[in-house]
Amino acid sequence: MRRERGNRGRASAFLVAGIYAALGDRERTFTWLEKAYEERSGWLVLLKMAPQFDDLRSDPRFEDLLRRIGFPPA
Repeated sequence: MRRERGNRGRASAFLVAGIYAALGDRERTFTWLEKAYEERSGWLVLLKMAPQFDDLRSDPRFEDLLRRIGFPPA
């Protein structure tokens, strides 16, 4: 018997943020990263090293999000 998953049919907010980051849409990227944070997405452990977010690293919102997640300051 197959177990049903709670997020069935719904994309991860972190992955949606990655798509917007690749498209260069900074505002939507942060909107979706905030949703991922609110959902306590396990994907956020990759945020500090995920290359699709390289262009956001200088943004204070990125540092704030890393801090809230629990990463040590750079």
